[in-house]
Amino acid sequence: MDIRLLEAGEAAPFELLLLADPSEAIVQEYLSRGQCFVALNNNEVIGVVVLIKTRPETIEIVNIAVSEDYQGKGIGKKLILHAIHQAKEQHAKTIEIGTGNSSLHQLGLYQKCGFRITGVDRDFFIRHYEEEIYENGMQCRDMLRLSLDL
Repeated sequence: MDIRLLEAGEAAPFELLLLADPSEAIVQEYLSRGQCFVALNNNEVIGVVVLIKTRPETIEIVNIAVSEDYQGKGIGKKLILHAIHQAKEQHAKTIEIGTGNSSLHQLGLYQKCGFRITGVDRDFFIRHYEEEIYENGMQCRDMLRLSLDL
């Protein structure tokens, strides 16, 4: 598996990006100001991670997704570790990520990679998404914010 920066003019893998964020408008907005990295297996895009600089010395992972056929094989972890490496290369002191209160698997993965919960943005998904989001049998309402000091 290779991970590389999406080239200028190359189409973003929206099918994957929308797995992690169901709002095409929101995805378009952060893609316009971020760096999109794709994970490839035999020239097939199987994962994606998008990074944006949010504040001085801070980079945020705003989207991370793995094709359903490849989930559970360590690709998400490799993408997170790649994002951490990129943040260090860009001299960031902190890398952040947010996830929904109902994203139990993702929350566990981020903590296994060293991220710690730093806050809760109550009703984030109610305020920013028109349609209700459900996963793991519960409504996704709150954004859990996590960070890792580099």
